[in-house]
Amino acid sequence: MVRLIILGGPGAGKGTQAELLCQYLQIPLISIGNILREAIATQTTLGQVAQPYVEKGDLVPDRTMIQFVRQRLLESDVSEGWLMDGYPRTAFQAEELHFLLDDLGQKLDWAIYLKVSEEKFMSRCLERGRTDDNPEIMQRRVDLFYERTIPILEYYQYRKTLLTIDGEKSVTQVQEQILEKLNSE
Repeated sequence: MVRLIILGGPGAGKGTQAELLCQYLQIPLISIGNILREAIATQTTLGQVAQPYVEKGDLVPDRTMIQFVRQRLLESDVSEGWLMDGYPRTAFQAEELHFLLDDLGQKLDWAIYLKVSEEKFMSRCLERGRTDDNPEIMQRRVDLFYERTIPILEYYQYRKTLLTIDGEKSVTQVQEQILEKLNSE
């Protein structure tokens, strides 16, 4: 049984590595972005609260986010472990997640950080060719990532649960690094 979160900036390869890890470890992926989109599409109570923030491109308030996470962690399919992508986004959320897991009698095993240079973020995102991946928006996302993520990394480093991975290597090499560190810790 293993509980993981995956961290990294835009274009770091989180989605790809999360899917590969979930297949390998046979654990469900908890994609906070997908949960939010589904809740808004089906207009659940939490979805209605989150919708105006998502539409403006703002962060959904912490109190609402932790409710989404709590709901998901109470579902039966995650009782044997999980990998979370898209949460926490701030050090405060990391602490909230810790308290929530404590409350649920669970423990986070590792925060996996895919470390990628700013230049690599920019080139990978521009290669993806998404409409929200233009240079100005990308720079804002990269700046926000550094502003918010460094404190999260410090939080997990302090708790001795941070695994830093060189995210600039090939998909296979990154996966091998992750599995090697998970197996050796």
